[in-house]
Amino acid sequence: MLTKADIEQYFIAEKNAGMLLLIMGAAAVLIAVIFFIFLKSPIYKGAAWPLIILGALQLGVGYTIYARSDKQRIDTVYAYDMNPGKLKTEEFPRMEKAIKGITIFLALEFVLLAAGILLIWANRLFFVNVQPGGSAFWVGIGVVFIIQSLLLSGADYLAYKRGKEYIARLEHFISKP
Repeated sequence: MLTKADIEQYFIAEKNAGMLLLIMGAAAVLIAVIFFIFLKSPIYKGAAWPLIILGALQLGVGYTIYARSDKQRIDTVYAYDMNPGKLKTEEFPRMEKAIKGITIFLALEFVLLAAGILLIWANRLFFVNVQPGGSAFWVGIGVVFIIQSLLLSGADYLAYKRGKEYIARLEHFISKP
């Protein structure tokens, strides 16, 4: 059974997830800047590029989630009391779309993880004869891909679980006579 408290909890958790993404993105960008300015070896230069790109994406997504959560929470609680049909026509389809989006992000994060592993593996296998120790630039990229994919997939998995629980409660609520 869906309650107003369930709606409140869901959107507060979403807002907190948005803040976490903001913090992760800011940290990634800051680390990238430090790598660019102070640590100029190839491995740090390689790590800096995906950190700045993924960090900027995290900042954008985190801000979007954080900024819209309060309005969505208020609108959904209001609809629960005043216009329950809106939960069926707007909130439920929005959540189905959100779950599909999270599933796509999880798949992309798996690809990022595989790419990171492949970059490190290929570097050790193929480039070790060209340069002693291989190409550290590509190792830096691979390491960041692995770390970021694990962090992001963890956050997205929690969002997926939260969303599936919320959508199940919504479905039960909108299907009752």
